[in-house]
Amino acid sequence: MNPQTRIAVPPCAEAGAPSPITATGRPLKWGVIATGGIASKVTADIALLEDAVLHAVSSRNAESAAAFAERFGFATSYGNDGDVAGYQRLVDDPDVDVVYITTPHGQHYDVAKAALTGGKHVLCEKPFTINAAEAEELAALAAERGLFMMEAVWTRFLPSVNRAWEIIHAGELGDIRWVQGDLGFAAPDDPTSRLWDPKAGGGALLDLTVYPLTWALGSLGFPDSVSAVGTLNDDGVDLQAAVTLSYGNGAYAQLSSSFIASCPGQATVCGSKGWLKTGGGPLHNPRELTISAGHNEVRVEHFEQVGAGYTYELREVTRCIQEGLTESPTMPISDTLRTMHLLDDVRAQIGLRYANDDA
Repeated sequence: MNPQTRIAVPPCAEAGAPSPITATGRPLKWGVIATGGIASKVTADIALLEDAVLHAVSSRNAESAAAFAERFGFATSYGNDGDVAGYQRLVDDPDVDVVYITTPHGQHYDVAKAALTGGKHVLCEKPFTINAAEAEELAALAAERGLFMMEAVWTRFLPSVNRAWEIIHAGELGDIRWVQGDLGFAAPDDPTSRLWDPKAGGGALLDLTVYPLTWALGSLGFPDSVSAVGTLNDDGVDLQAAVTLSYGNGAYAQLSSSFIASCPGQATVCGSKGWLKTGGGPLHNPRELTISAGHNEVRVEHFEQVGAGYTYELREVTRCIQEGLTESPTMPISDTLRTMHLLDDVRAQIGLRYANDDA
């Protein structure tokens, strides 16, 4: 096993680490941009951190922002004011230290650019941007400003997932030959939903594939070649996609994402001596691992988590900013850029384009 494929274990996921809600330094004032479902889930976990302060939230609609602020206890809220967007008003707030961006995908670039320009550290939901060109520009801006920036691939920070990496890279499964991961559900047929909106970056590929991909990257690293097939609707949004990653040593990974089929949401890692399978929840947040290694002996390892599971990612962001780091060793910018290039390749193969590609 090539040790370079190992995703770095964050301090919060190490054996014997304190609870991720435990303070690691000076308090940080958070700004949350947008008020959708994922914003609610993550904000509830931000509130658990001892060194986090819920300072500001923004939305296009001032009433929505105010209601969200009251619900979670933010000090202030911002909505659109004339030609000034709510998110711009938030990043102009001098008291905000770090922003969490949870807008639709198609807006990530503009909002993150505004935040970095305003001197704010950035945690941005996946996919980081629509394409690699946008991601590279943001990476350069963050480096120029000396600001922390990270894509919110929270799965990388979970103790259960880091335990899987430990098993895999210790050689317990032997040489890894095959990885499979799927994530999909039958999305409501709602043309107003961001899931189906081309301008929002809708589609299963960008929304879901990062999670199966995480298991391939953690087990085998980035591939030598990529092949893909997919199905698009009449609006040019992908309904589902299947991606095969091939490696020079003969290993491969098969990843699938779908908005038209309900999938088990599991990852399986197979090696020359055994296999590992996720369970107890979807592959992006497994609560158990089933391992078979040698002589057909099977064991199941169970895991508890703090909050909804985002606390580990949030602890890492907080720690890095407190220590003056501009990126997390567990989710470095280089991995985000390589992922965006990989997704660009897949989109080219299945004919998936967005308006951002022509900007």
